[in-house]
Amino acid sequence: MTTAAPQLRRLLIDLSPLRHPAYRRVFTGNAVSFFGAQFTAVAVPVQMYRLTHSSLWVGLLGLVSFVPMLIFSIWGGAYADAIDRRRLLLVSSVIAWVPTIALFVLALTGLAGPGWLLLALGAQTIGFAVSAPTRQSILPRLVGEDDLAPATTLNFTMVNGTQIFGPLAAGLLLATFSGTRGLTVAYGLDALLFTVSLWATFRLPELPAHEHAAPAGWHTIVEGLGFLVRTPILLASFAVDLVAMVVALPRALFPQLAAERFGGNGAAVGWLYAAIAIGTVLAGLTSGWISRVRRQGTWLIAAIIGWGLAVAVAGLARSLWLVVVLLGVAGAADLVSAVFRNTIMLEACPDELRGRVQGVRTAVVVGGPRLGDLRAGATAAAFGVTGAWVGGGLACAIVALLLGLGVPSLMRYARTEPVR
Repeated sequence: MTTAAPQLRRLLIDLSPLRHPAYRRVFTGNAVSFFGAQFTAVAVPVQMYRLTHSSLWVGLLGLVSFVPMLIFSIWGGAYADAIDRRRLLLVSSVIAWVPTIALFVLALTGLAGPGWLLLALGAQTIGFAVSAPTRQSILPRLVGEDDLAPATTLNFTMVNGTQIFGPLAAGLLLATFSGTRGLTVAYGLDALLFTVSLWATFRLPELPAHEHAAPAGWHTIVEGLGFLVRTPILLASFAVDLVAMVVALPRALFPQLAAERFGGNGAAVGWLYAAIAIGTVLAGLTSGWISRVRRQGTWLIAAIIGWGLAVAVAGLARSLWLVVVLLGVAGAADLVSAVFRNTIMLEACPDELRGRVQGVRTAVVVGGPRLGDLRAGATAAAFGVTGAWVGGGLACAIVALLLGLGVPSLMRYARTEPVR
């Protein structure tokens, strides 16, 4: 028993970053607010499908999110390197909060229509696009370089934990309250819980820009992009993430699959939205081994191939629980790839460029799934939900394998080698 205890601790998730008070407050605030955000993340596509009975319209939610995400995440990253990051995080968080209140009012008054949903989601994305790279870029200052990898794993696990319990709670809520009543409560809870994140951000110390930082502008954006171009390993990691999310993510198909295959009940929708995150959290809780992996490039490619194959098989399953299990396997693979990508990025990038590089990362990591939603909705309209789902997963696995073989430096990347 005494011998087994150290081995068990090496396997379980590392909680040491929580000893830093500022990080602990931000972690708690984000956990509560991200949980609330899942109510809106489920309610908006469900409401859109109820209004239009079309997965193509649900996919358009991804497009209207992608455009502001692409633009404002890059500019947000530039400003995160040029001004106090605490102040920027506060302002951008409020910008993301206001559209949630608008969705609540629209549902409460019965005025919601497809156009209003697209407009509100687009406005919300602007705030998130600025806050996301800012939130990521402050991580090394809150925990230090030594705790960067375990803090990254903690963050991913926490985010995906909220993506389990949030969608399950949202599905239960929508199943309990009929019509717009459940949607109204969902949006209201999101708006209320977001205040905890605002409090945690307000309590942060000042996080001024680097002493040699230049004012935000096109020239600073070009400087950040130039750094990426000179760092091929980062470009390759962005590419494989885009492949995983754009080609294989089946999220936009969940409302239609629940309606056609599982009786259209809200609980089924909740389980589908939670399934990937279930696997991610289980993998995160047993992630002690990840920090000891040396050949990170090989594991990154293998994880994305595993993600694609698991998604493809899930699209063939006729049992809800089998779909959930297979999507959970995909989620576990996604955690492995995400931790390797983000740790490499933060370690490879100097502090004065982290905001800009994280801005590009946000455009890829968050914008990619939006394009994936559009891809899934459009292909479902042409080939049906099964064809869109299975075809996307298989295509992802094939393209990831070809990319790994075509970029040997990515496959050979190991922690002991310099990033180049």
